Amino acid sequence: MKNTYIKGVSLTAFIFSASLAQAQGTGTLSNGFIVAMAVIILLLLVCAVIFVADSLLGIEAEKQGIDKGVNLGIVPKFSELFGKRPTFLPNGAPVTKLTKGYDIPLAGAPANRIVEVPAGTTYSVKPKDFVGMSPIPKTLKGEGEEILAGEVLMFDKKRPEIKYVAPVSGEIVSIIRGEKRSINEIVILADKEQKQHEFKAFELNDCKREDLVEYLLESGIWPFIRQRPFDTVADPKDLPRAIFVSTFDSAPLAPNLNLAVEGKEHYFQKGLDVLNLLTEGTVHLGLNAGGSEKPSTAFSEATGVQKNWFSGPHPSGNVGIQIHHTDPVTKGEVVWVMNTQDVIILGRLFVDRVFNSERLVAVSGAELKETYHVKAHQGANIENFVSNNLINDHVRYLSGDVLTGKKIEGNGHLGFFDDQVTVLQENDEYEMFGWLLGMTPRPTISSSYPKGLFEGIPLRAETNTHGEKRAFVVSGQYEKVLPMDVYPQYLFKSILFNDFEQMEGLGIYELVPEDVALCEFACTSKQDLQQILAKGLESLREQG
Repeated sequence: MKNTYIKGVSLTAFIFSASLAQAQGTGTLSNGFIVAMAVIILLLLVCAVIFVADSLLGIEAEKQGIDKGVNLGIVPKFSELFGKRPTFLPNGAPVTKLTKGYDIPLAGAPANRIVEVPAGTTYSVKPKDFVGMSPIPKTLKGEGEEILAGEVLMFDKKRPEIKYVAPVSGEIVSIIRGEKRSINEIVILADKEQKQHEFKAFELNDCKREDLVEYLLESGIWPFIRQRPFDTVADPKDLPRAIFVSTFDSAPLAPNLNLAVEGKEHYFQKGLDVLNLLTEGTVHLGLNAGGSEKPSTAFSEATGVQKNWFSGPHPSGNVGIQIHHTDPVTKGEVVWVMNTQDVIILGRLFVDRVFNSERLVAVSGAELKETYHVKAHQGANIENFVSNNLINDHVRYLSGDVLTGKKIEGNGHLGFFDDQVTVLQENDEYEMFGWLLGMTPRPTISSSYPKGLFEGIPLRAETNTHGEKRAFVVSGQYEKVLPMDVYPQYLFKSILFNDFEQMEGLGIYELVPEDVALCEFACTSKQDLQQILAKGLESLREQG
């Protein structure tokens, strides 16, 4: 609201200056100029009255405990006039309204449709997608050997009970190694006719929890369950205090999870039923109360769960943010999390008795001629999704979103947990005085850049960071985009000088790298905050 008044005052000041310059040029003060001055003074008085009234309303609203994000002012915000308005709010249900965060306005959002585009012929599993995994896991199949979809492919030597299975049937054509013979990727050439490893039926009624855990370990479903803190694959020996599932993704250009669950509602509910047997606590379901479409009935009418409604900008869809505002994690406690599409895979195991990793993948980015959703198995080759669909060929491909995604090649493979392909312009050109002039519109939260002129307008994303690493100074920017009761700047610095006690005191156990991705976007110092946080979590995890 304050920005609206500043713009109005700036405009009137510009008109006044122009009129004064014209009058000085003629040497006279015409009647028109006197009238213009009177109008300007009147406008300034009106703006001043509105500003004072709005400030008083804000003070009173704060005293009454009214949410700060609610606009009680006389003049509507720009986003209220031209922004995307929510069409659904839950009736009678409490809503956690998050005012901190930022929705980056990017062009190239995936169209709300599913296109029949076959994935490439190869699929892969990448051991480095799993936090804390041994760099050289034990592989049970070698190059040239055949494998069925759902058959065990490898296991972690540190935790051999957790099995990782093949996403498709076919021939293992390559085991790509990195430094010190670590395994970067296991590539499978898929069969034209898929062959599934069929699992025995499992009766959920009156089953023992340890038998269910063993069944999930052998079936390869277990790696989809992750735990907080540390974001590692869940420890089968732990009994989680609660399990959390977020049913919407607020990240830039993210897939539509309503579309993903369409026709699979029974699988999703079955998956929730299984999760309920894994905890003595509550299964929490995070739903979107401020989106542009009503949540799927698979989410809003799910049974056996506690539904928690959230509204606000990104990262409101992050499960870590939802945990913080529902039931925060403290030292010594463990909660588990699972992605919506992985819950569907879990439910499909108990309905169809097969490991079917098919999921909906968003193909997005302003560098594409067309954007859409496609169906693909986990670890799919993205080549067919993007080939012959590029506006220009000087691009970067990401497995994931622009904030947390990993760079891959144009014929690379999706990560284990990823359901999004993002294509960005590869901007490696130097922009002279770009940090000072700011002539090219770009996504930013900085007030020094005239973003108000194009607020809400989708902009083209590119890879240029527009600056190098600088002094790690306190700016207050992180707190504006992180809706959690932590002090991120001090936390990052405590990680850098390896102060374990201070890390714990500043709330590191509540965070994983994706939660601070927006902080990294906003960072004036250009610090790799996600890497810093990951380093801190790894240090604490190794300390036990």
